[in-house]
Amino acid sequence: MSTTVQSPAASPRLTPRAWGTLFVLCGAIFLEGINVAMLNVALPAIRADLGLSTGELQWVISAYVLGYGGFMLVGGRAADLYGRRRMFLVWLAVFLVVSALGGMAGEGWTLIAARFVAGVAAAVMTPAGLSIITTSFAEGRQRNQALLVYSGTAAGGFSLGLVLGGLLAAVNWRLVLFAPAVLALIILLLAVPLIPATPEERPRDRRVDVLGAVTVTAAIMLLVLGVERAAHAGAGTTAAIIASGLALIALFVVIERRSSAPLLRLGLLRSGPLVRANLAGLLFAGAFFGFQFIAVLYLQELRGWSSLQTSLAMLAVGADAVLAPTLTPRLVNRFGNAKVIVAGLLLAVLSYVLFLPIGMDTVYLAMFPTMIVLGVAFALAYGPLTIVATDGVEESEQGVAGALLYTSFQFGAALGLAASTAVIVAVTAGDGGAAGLLDGYRAALAVPIAAAVLAAAISAFGLRPVRNRR
Repeated sequence: MSTTVQSPAASPRLTPRAWGTLFVLCGAIFLEGINVAMLNVALPAIRADLGLSTGELQWVISAYVLGYGGFMLVGGRAADLYGRRRMFLVWLAVFLVVSALGGMAGEGWTLIAARFVAGVAAAVMTPAGLSIITTSFAEGRQRNQALLVYSGTAAGGFSLGLVLGGLLAAVNWRLVLFAPAVLALIILLLAVPLIPATPEERPRDRRVDVLGAVTVTAAIMLLVLGVERAAHAGAGTTAAIIASGLALIALFVVIERRSSAPLLRLGLLRSGPLVRANLAGLLFAGAFFGFQFIAVLYLQELRGWSSLQTSLAMLAVGADAVLAPTLTPRLVNRFGNAKVIVAGLLLAVLSYVLFLPIGMDTVYLAMFPTMIVLGVAFALAYGPLTIVATDGVEESEQGVAGALLYTSFQFGAALGLAASTAVIVAVTAGDGGAAGLLDGYRAALAVPIAAAVLAAAISAFGLRPVRNRR
């Protein structure tokens, strides 16, 4: 494997400079996590201030999801071709600007447009940041430690974002967009001196696969759109959108096979561990976001809890921010990634099952085991999945490998939300009372349970001894 970026340290221990680099990159992924989570709890205030309809309000979230999921592969490839540091800094600056513009929005369409561009910016800077880690830290314990700290920060950002969003939205919803802009500015100022400038990366072929980029971006956007709108559009419309997306995926495969400089080298998908990590990541994200959606509806709509109370109730899931960089590295070093991933996914199944007995007056103490076990599950599964999805990939393709994983997470999240919504709507049809809602929430728990079981089954194939493992 060729190396174009000098490792921060040859020993397993990270140097102060390496910690500085990791600190900045963790700040960026934390920013991405809180940016998504904070806005979710601010939606009611946004609707009231800007006078948005339910459909327009949905687009405040969907616009970001489309930009983020649709441009992820293109963003990852851009980082590989034009420099990871450059792409990270430029698009972090774009994220800063559009977040501030969103906070100043006076009409719904300007906020929606700002959210779309913010999603595109995150789609470039996120895989760029991940690939800086995977190319700047020595493969093995050093890189694993960095990735586990990084992934723990990402998950912690999402958990803390719920609480921060509730606090800021209680003052003014615009602070939910201004706060990420301020944090982005701080990260940008620190990133310039702390992320090392590396020799200019000049692949033998820097041609851009424009046709492939346009095709796969349109395909992913259509698929995400179809899944996102499944609960709000007719079955025929949803089927047509998803079918169009799948047709474009097929066209993309044909284009990549014939391209002399493909956006995604299809040979990368011959790696069993990489494919398993992406499939498990998709299902794991679908299970988690589906469960979170169900739990939030249960606590707020059925139990009448405030957004801040709901956020604090789910804060225990953020235990992974502490466990991922402390406990998980020891388990990975002793048992290997595959065993730790399977253990994490089985714990996720257990956590969702523990939530099944919820009732009309369930006390929080009875819900707490679900939250804390899910936090442990996240700590065990998320980081090692990131390691496996990028391990052994050539340096020139690290951006694309990271983009594949984050695309899987994003599409899985959309799929989990849509499936959970569909079950709730189907079960509660004609019965909008408290009992009907409770039945709907309980039935919808089958979605995260099934997804986590399937993810564990897929990951279990990684437990088999593999011959000629490099």
